[in-house]
Amino acid sequence: MDIPDLNLFMMCASFNTTAARTMPPGFHIRTCRKNELDIWKDIHFDDPHTAAQYRDFMTKYFEDVYASKGDLFYETCLFVCNTEDEPIGTCFIWKAYNQVQTLHWFKVVKAYEGRGIGRALLSIVLQRLKKEDYPVYLHTQPSSFRAIKLYADFGFCLLSDPVIGGRQNDLEACLPILEQHMPEEDFRKLQVCKAPQAFLDAVRSSEVHEF
Repeated sequence: MDIPDLNLFMMCASFNTTAARTMPPGFHIRTCRKNELDIWKDIHFDDPHTAAQYRDFMTKYFEDVYASKGDLFYETCLFVCNTEDEPIGTCFIWKAYNQVQTLHWFKVVKAYEGRGIGRALLSIVLQRLKKEDYPVYLHTQPSSFRAIKLYADFGFCLLSDPVIGGRQNDLEACLPILEQHMPEEDFRKLQVCKAPQAFLDAVRSSEVHEF
């Protein structure tokens, strides 16, 4: 059965350093190059057909959120690459609404899952932040239950506020889905918290969903 595409939001008030790991041998981190924008747009989807279906969406998202910031996207967006320097994962921090730190577009290509690459990538991204840069926020979906477990390990909690910006927060509908798909121990470790008012005000400041 397909998992519905519902909204979940998470917040990390402080980085749990015990969850951090180093990148496995044979992989390295670098920024996205300007001639690799299409690679970045496609890497989030597990097959070329789906990537093609979402290409217009990804192009519009890039134009709406990143394009006005000049080269900042290319200076910020990270790729994990294999020994051939081929991107196989991505993630980065973006200051959404010019006010709040957000985790954007975390993905490891399916063929490379289960090797600790995602945990290492998140470790690198979150360790680069200063203490005063927290909290960090993200938007996800219940189908990303494996990533949600990872986020929780690093200190992210699920936000309970019913509306985040212009989007409904589907936490109540998602919890039974997560319980069904996550190992019981991992599900029980999930924490729920309320968002600070300053964050809620920031996400209401624009009709564009910047994370």
